[in-house]
Amino acid sequence: MRVPFNRVASPTAVESARSTLAALTVFVGTAGLAAAAARPGLLALVDQHAAAVRDSLDGDRRPLTAAALAGYAEGVRAAALEHGWAPSRGSVDWSAPEWPLTRLVAVCALARSLERS
Repeated sequence: MRVPFNRVASPTAVESARSTLAALTVFVGTAGLAAAAARPGLLALVDQHAAAVRDSLDGDRRPLTAAALAGYAEGVRAAALEHGWAPSRGSVDWSAPEWPLTRLVAVCALARSLERS
């Protein structure tokens, strides 16, 4: 079976996606996932967001990839910025995180699950 050229991810694209997810993890994922581990309510919220991300990426029918997650995260970030959201420069109040922040933490959780499999 032959795969069309535009369907094959180049090593550069894969590395770029992984780099995007690594930067996102440093920016928000590590702290957000640690906060979620300590707060059951936040963990449930992140899990709900992760399920929504998986659904929107058709994750039940095809495997999630780093490229799909990185693209999704970039889209969330761009849309949030267009609507006036600004990432927090200081510490985050994890008792009531903003929607974009929670969604990005969920992407980090899904990316972490890719690394384990």
